[in-house]
Amino acid sequence: MNLIDDAIPPAWHGTYTLFKKELFRFWRVAFQTVASPILTALLYLLIFSHALDGHVQVYKGVPYKAFLIPGLIMMSLLQNAFANSSSSLVQSKIMGSIVFVLLTPLTYLQFFIAFLAAAIIRGFLVGFSIYIVAIWFVDLPIMHPLWIFAFALLGSALLGTFGIIAGIWADKFDQMAAFQNFVIMPLTFLSGVFYSIHSLPPIWQTISKFNPFFYMIDGFRYGFFGQADISPWISIVVVVAFLLALAWLCLKMLKSGYKLRG
Repeated sequence: MNLIDDAIPPAWHGTYTLFKKELFRFWRVAFQTVASPILTALLYLLIFSHALDGHVQVYKGVPYKAFLIPGLIMMSLLQNAFANSSSSLVQSKIMGSIVFVLLTPLTYLQFFIAFLAAAIIRGFLVGFSIYIVAIWFVDLPIMHPLWIFAFALLGSALLGTFGIIAGIWADKFDQMAAFQNFVIMPLTFLSGVFYSIHSLPPIWQTISKFNPFFYMIDGFRYGFFGQADISPWISIVVVVAFLLALAWLCLKMLKSGYKLRG
């Protein structure tokens, strides 16, 4: 750890310290923040694959159980990236400890990077852990690893950024729960985690294409099977556009001190 500290420029020591604090915060309760999402994804896999495997084939030559795993990985990755940054900020605001972070000489950009990096790490850790557990149950090919990494990185960054925005806006835990229950959960469940949008009526296919979660999951799944509902190039353009828009909004909120400074 000292070697890492020494390698970081002095101007970024504060950012790295805040980043480590956020890592240790979720790692101290790893049973809740890491083990619990793995168990939830495993239960989804066991229930849906038992009910539908052998009866449904979404892609040619791909068993439904294999089709399901990338969607579950990405769903868990996105939800946990969002939860990490949002819950940390809301908790700090309620406990009043956010003032100790704001008193530091960190710039709003450094604040953003530290929280975002920790959210990405948690998302990656949960997603990779689910992958390791899932491959014990089914043979999962990897056709395009760079696409997998790209969508995992962009997806966790997008939801980590959205989590910071939600954490800044929310003043109490029930407002944060509303974000989870009425925004994040519906968007993930209606994004093609359990199905291909081509199995939907035309009107619902059109509606699904307005859901950014669909592009993240579809592009991520392409990395495993080389098959997707739309081109991964279209998906990555959409995801990057959403990420840039949310990052701009988030940085503007941090710079103004909205709901953070008196």
